[in-house]
Amino acid sequence: MRMFLPSPARPANGPGETMAERDPDVPHPRLNPYLIGHEAAERDYLRAWSGGRLAHAWLIGGARGIGKATLAYRMARYALTQRDGAKELDMFGAPPPVPNLSMSGEDPVFRRVAALGHGDFRAIERGWSDAKQTKRRASILVEDVREIGGFLSMTPSEGGWRVVIIDAADEMNSNAANAVLKVLEEPPRRALLFLIAHNPDRLLPTIRSRCRRVDLRPLTDAQVAALLNRYQPSLAPADVSALAQLADGSIGRALELAEEGGVELFRELMSLMGDLPRLNITRLHALADKAARGEAFRTLADLLSWWLARMVALGERDALGSVAEIADGERALVSRLRAAAPAGAWAETWTAINQLTARTDGLNLDRKRSLMSMAMRIEATAQGRAVA
Repeated sequence: MRMFLPSPARPANGPGETMAERDPDVPHPRLNPYLIGHEAAERDYLRAWSGGRLAHAWLIGGARGIGKATLAYRMARYALTQRDGAKELDMFGAPPPVPNLSMSGEDPVFRRVAALGHGDFRAIERGWSDAKQTKRRASILVEDVREIGGFLSMTPSEGGWRVVIIDAADEMNSNAANAVLKVLEEPPRRALLFLIAHNPDRLLPTIRSRCRRVDLRPLTDAQVAALLNRYQPSLAPADVSALAQLADGSIGRALELAEEGGVELFRELMSLMGDLPRLNITRLHALADKAARGEAFRTLADLLSWWLARMVALGERDALGSVAEIADGERALVSRLRAAAPAGAWAETWTAINQLTARTDGLNLDRKRSLMSMAMRIEATAQGRAVA
């Protein structure tokens, strides 16, 4: 079940930083030969090749952390293997069918793309904002994309196709977006452009209209769990199950939570909420002290926002009995709080918490005080008190 209330935007730990860049156990999408959950998109792409209906630009959209970039690199690597006369024909004169886009990590094309050393391939990401390359810029600039048109217009050096991936296209500023639009308006021959977008609606309508859309769905809990077991095999089964639910279909988010101790923080949060309608102040101070350290505030704020959205959605859909508990007693807690205040009051509380999170991040407010304010707002709602 997906929430009908959107999660607040979560800035990366430094613009552009991903789990793949922070955790050596999780490969960057261009290094990752493994993908599950998006087989239909792969089949559509292969049908476009075999049917002679290949679009020159593909817009791959969907939530963060569900495999968009991994899919784009699979699509790009396949395109780079397509050369005139390079494949044997079957008895009917057609190339042998390919079931999917999988490619061994030892394949020369795979290795060269992974090393950004293929002459017919370019990857565009946000540039670094400092000389030590520790933090990425907030957006993709026009100088990052200026050479795309010239590169794609050149004759492929290996007789096949030229390919560019932009990750993520919805992070381009207006000048960069207009530069890419010019390329899309007059697409070169034997050239492919893959645009990855966490929020495709942020792109110019004229860019969207010139691309073939591939909208990826969130992964299932079972798929997230399978990927967690692959990338983090030391996790306990109970933690894998909890992370799969907390991630809401995003393996990227699940891995972030695993790194940040999200399961334990969520259980502590539920223990605190279990005291409602009157919070245990000692327990609240202990959890708020954790919020003042490292990334714990952002993790706790995100989990609190996510859980409130989950509570409202479960109550509205009368689905309390159909969803597994993430923490012991959660179902009874949700039932009690839903009875204590109407859905509208909880939705207002959810909005207020998200706004306070944004202010805390933007204005560098005291994190402990902010988390305590969020908890007190929830206590007031649970007691049916109006909050100014």
